[in-house]
Amino acid sequence: MAPLSWRLSFHLRKEIKTVLVNNRMVIYATVAVLIFLPGVIVCLEAQTAGLPLVKIIATGGTIANTTGGRITGNALISAIPQLKDHAQLEVEEFSRVRSDEITPKMMVDLAKRINQVFSTEDQVAGIVVTVGSNGMEELAYFLHLTVKSVNPVVLTAAQRRHGTLGADGDRNLLDAITVAGSPQARGHGVLAVVNEEIHSARDVTKTIAHRVNAWTSRDLGDLGLVDAGGQVSFYRSPLKKHTTQTEFNISAVNELPNVYIVYAYLGADDVLVRASVDQGKAQGIVVAAFPTGGVPPKLLEGMKKVAEEGIVVAVSHRGGRGRIGPSSRYPDFIATDNLTPQKARILLMLALTQTSDLQKLQRMFDQY
Repeated sequence: MAPLSWRLSFHLRKEIKTVLVNNRMVIYATVAVLIFLPGVIVCLEAQTAGLPLVKIIATGGTIANTTGGRITGNALISAIPQLKDHAQLEVEEFSRVRSDEITPKMMVDLAKRINQVFSTEDQVAGIVVTVGSNGMEELAYFLHLTVKSVNPVVLTAAQRRHGTLGADGDRNLLDAITVAGSPQARGHGVLAVVNEEIHSARDVTKTIAHRVNAWTSRDLGDLGLVDAGGQVSFYRSPLKKHTTQTEFNISAVNELPNVYIVYAYLGADDVLVRASVDQGKAQGIVVAAFPTGGVPPKLLEGMKKVAEEGIVVAVSHRGGRGRIGPSSRYPDFIATDNLTPQKARILLMLALTQTSDLQKLQRMFDQY
């Protein structure tokens, strides 16, 4: 036989086994493929024990970033063998970008894809979206308002690059998969799972640049926790409307209205408000006011002028905690409750696909 000639044969073995797991009888199937090469036997074995099917949709971000660049979702999963103990996994590559490269069009496309998965793949128990840390809260809230399923959609991210010392992404991904496959996570809306914490997409925000405890739900707190042993515990549920309860149907939406954020500061004038309308073709403006909801006089004058022109102006605040309620001083502006300016922008973009009526818009901000 010539030295470069190889003989290859395959043997397929199926077994049914019964084991005790935590004092409960579990029956599972084992399938082994034996590949025989000269002097080599490779055994690829997969087993299922009633584990939920979780689909991972990879978008990029630090969680998939290495010293050599961003890796695929499949490569990321392959590097964490413990994941197979928690769920059956399918991986889908949506994009491979930083979160600051995600556009409104990409958010729409991702929401449509998630809705398609849940409507056509009944066996999928939940979806995990891996994403960059800086944009996670905005993408999560957009999905919170547009996904039409009670099944869990969980976003997760990382502060440190994959494969580096102290990397947090592997554990965050494991926890996210555990939550996405948990029946307890159904009906809570879209979630963010990071640092062993379960947050509502509406409430979570990133407050620290690089440390792993970067995310908080501010005044309202976490929804729950996921422990090292895989225990998922919820302690509260969101009361604001989300997912299947919302009126936002994006199936026919291809692009979102332009909405800009203008920051209030001492001496702020109307230049950025005016530019948002004249150059940016804004249909809406979110003003990050002082924590009390006030703004400098010249900025207020500009806000009133563009509101008279039919541009929707919504008032949030730059403080990070507390809420902005309706004010008799500013009847022509939308009050954004306790949404951060970036979350208020997400809701206003979606709301403007439905109406520009101020009363209806205010009702949406009150409900969502």
